[in-house]
Amino acid sequence: MNSTAQKHPAAHLVDGSLYVFRAWHSMPDEFQDAEGHPVNAVHGYTRFLCELLEKVQPEHIAVAFDASLTSSFRNAIYPPYKANRELPPPDLERQFVQCRAVTEALGICLMIDHSYEADDLIGATVWNLRAQGWPSVIVSADKDFGQLLGEHDEQWDYARGLRWGPAGVHGKLGVHPHQVADYLALCGDSVDNIPGVPGVGAKTAAALLSHFGSLDTLLERIDEVAFLRIRGAATCAAKLREHAEHARMYRRLTRIALDAPGASSIETLQRQSRPAEQLEALCEQLRFGTFTRSRLRTLLR
Repeated sequence: MNSTAQKHPAAHLVDGSLYVFRAWHSMPDEFQDAEGHPVNAVHGYTRFLCELLEKVQPEHIAVAFDASLTSSFRNAIYPPYKANRELPPPDLERQFVQCRAVTEALGICLMIDHSYEADDLIGATVWNLRAQGWPSVIVSADKDFGQLLGEHDEQWDYARGLRWGPAGVHGKLGVHPHQVADYLALCGDSVDNIPGVPGVGAKTAAALLSHFGSLDTLLERIDEVAFLRIRGAATCAAKLREHAEHARMYRRLTRIALDAPGASSIETLQRQSRPAEQLEALCEQLRFGTFTRSRLRTLLR
């Protein structure tokens, strides 16, 4: 890490889709836009975004959205990837578009791609900024992001008010950031429909990586597994031998793609001036109340 990272204020990279879904599930279905469509998720997301901007006042910020639920490069590798998730209903899909419009109206950098997920766009941005000496704060509760945290980076579960750095990843998962993708490949990730190696749970995966360091080393030295002091060591060794190629493939799914088209420089994340008319038109369309309109106007650059 460039030593100047300690001197720079962190760029804030927000997992936008997570907070839209949270608003969709938590906000009462009593808000409608000018055309009579539900906008409960938009209202909840906008409140979150206003609060974040008011609290942090970030100079550099981006919000990444998912648009690749069925078109991610991971689906080509493993067609069942995320097949357990239902596509957003039309009412929610419409609100995602409106949430992106609110984000842009506030002059915030918007990241979205049909081949790469929000995780990848954020990951590539973290990687690019680190090379230029800038730390990042990833605003999300998603455990996958643990693999991105460098010495000066943090992850922020905004809803719970929890923040952690690389040491916090080990506290939560029992592995270091550089081992997170291997860990998820071994024990699986039900959220993304990745099965992992049968019989290898979270504790076993952490123990194996603590001993061997990486998935590659583990599979190279698989004969040693039967002699480890872990429950069902012999069975575990047999399962790893049987599913070694699957584990390698799962890691291609769990590893965040650092070559995704994220922001290439800190300048891209600088908040931009936007015309007040753009915001006012959105407020009318979304039928925001007086308080929300006032907050948005104050935050406009």
